[in-house]
Amino acid sequence: MKPVRSIWLAGPEPWLADAPAQSARQRALCADNSFEGLTPPPAAPGDPDDSEIQARELYADRMAQLRRADAGVINLTPWRGPSCDPSAAFEAGVLAGLGRPVFAYLNIQDETQAEYVDRVEAQVGAQRDAAGVWRDGDGCAIEDMGLPETVMLWAEARRLFVIVTDDPLHDLTGLELCLEALALYAE
Repeated sequence: MKPVRSIWLAGPEPWLADAPAQSARQRALCADNSFEGLTPPPAAPGDPDDSEIQARELYADRMAQLRRADAGVINLTPWRGPSCDPSAAFEAGVLAGLGRPVFAYLNIQDETQAEYVDRVEAQVGAQRDAAGVWRDGDGCAIEDMGLPETVMLWAEARRLFVIVTDDPLHDLTGLELCLEALALYAE
């Protein structure tokens, strides 16, 4: 097993108004636990005349950073809907494909948001059909495994912590728990 020294931190943090401060807090927690925290830079406005080139450069840079990471901690906190930041989900998949261990956490404001299907129902609208299958307004089935996230994200995480907090976008309790779990894993 390759030693774990660097950890990719994925989640909605680059999009926060205080992104540099939040990323600094994350990296400091990693350093306190003898890891190097790798965080993406804050989201920057693109140049409409050069956006495709900028996007490709950003992608190439991000992929290089993911390859450099020994492990990942993914913040699966619902963001702009019932699910996590799509980039975080993609990055979790890349890390898994690279054979890196993935740990995750999900912050919610209330225990009623702990299951994926319940968040979909509350935010998008859903109801059970005659067969008892949850369906959204378009009639599409909603994954209902009683889990905090979809199976593919939930099952890949070596540990997935669900944290009830008043500040879902800034609370780092889940990161702290993932770092503790990673320290045990790395021994």
